Amino acid sequence: MKRLAIVFFVIIVLLSGCAQPSGSSAVSYKQITQEEAKEMMTKDDGHVIVDVRRQDEYDEGHIPGAVLIPNESITDKQPDELPDLNQIILVYCRSGRRSKEASQKLADMGYTNVYEFGGINTWTGEIVK
Repeated sequence: MKRLAIVFFVIIVLLSGCAQPSGSSAVSYKQITQEEAKEMMTKDDGHVIVDVRRQDEYDEGHIPGAVLIPNESITDKQPDELPDLNQIILVYCRSGRRSKEASQKLADMGYTNVYEFGGINTWTGEIVK
């Protein structure tokens, strides 16, 4: 019986070491489909669409109304184009890799409504040049 209690105690200690410390929370972005992003773009809710590709890629074609904030320029300083930490931010790139990276960096900075929806290479909506 004593052995069982010791084993049980050790298991609890090991599992509690894997738990997230109280008071902290893993801040992350939300991944959505492109159809969900299109629906969100139809709303007049103050959202901003962010293209995180390079300038030359943006110039080749981008989603109407998108602002360019290259992923490489997103560091630990809040981008001037995104002054409101609670604003809805819809993020895309070419294939989805950079948009995931940029979305996490924005979430880590404290942005609370970041939505990543992949890449323009599969976008079926309008593209402007």
